[in-house]
Amino acid sequence: MQSVTFDSILDEIESLSIDEQTTLLFTMQRRLSDRRRTEIAANIAQGKQDYQSGNVFRGTVNDAIAELNR
Repeated sequence: MQSVTFDSILDEIESLSIDEQTTLLFTMQRRLSDRRRTEIAANIAQGKQDYQSGNVFRGTVNDAIAELNR
């Protein structure tokens, strides 16, 4: 299997037409947004699970600081 470097990918992208580069950029932005949305949803699900199992800290900022200093 051939190793692909970041620079070689950039070179390939630069060889595309402006329209193709624009389409690629739009596609990558959409995919990154989808990926981030999936990560956020997973974090929310984990937070809900932690909350339901009692594995969260609740209190004021001063309570949190006191807990950290213990």
